[in-house]
Amino acid sequence: MDGMTHLARALRASSTEAERRLWFALRDRRLGGHKFRRQVVIGRFIADFLCPAHRLVVELDGGQHGEGAARDAARTAWLEARGYRVLRFWNNDVLENMEGVLVRILAALQ
Repeated sequence: MDGMTHLARALRASSTEAERRLWFALRDRRLGGHKFRRQVVIGRFIADFLCPAHRLVVELDGGQHGEGAARDAARTAWLEARGYRVLRFWNNDVLENMEGVLVRILAALQ
């Protein structure tokens, strides 16, 4: 197992509350029958959630990402250059407005 795969496995084991809640809503094809995976290695990055069939990456950002806007933009650009679409949500969006988050994800999958 390479380092990125090991790190992805560790991230799955230490999910944030927002990640756990969103994963519960996405797993087992619960959102419109779409298959999602979590903490997926894509090149040099680990995507929080991925719908492989639609090449849709869903990223959750906590407070620690407030300072990393340039890094997040570079990551998004790298993924988009490889044919992925990226949706970003703040952890608070998931915790306080899960329905709105799921509506936006579902709309991106249509």
